[in-house]
Amino acid sequence: MAINAKKMAKFCRPFRIILGLILIGLGIKTGIKWFYLGIIPLIAGIIGFCPACAITKQCTILGKDLPNESH
Repeated sequence: MAINAKKMAKFCRPFRIILGLILIGLGIKTGIKWFYLGIIPLIAGIIGFCPACAITKQCTILGKDLPNESH
């Protein structure tokens, strides 16, 4: 079910990993537990799966709709 694993832009995966690490680091430093939600972009960047694209059936990263599988 990797909807856009091959379509993620080259900058997107490292960006998500860095964003996730920054958010987790802020959570550790400040003690605000909401920053631990950084695990979501971190995992998304590591495995190359975009949960937003899976839910909406659109690749929001590339700004294009994914090919319709019914055609």
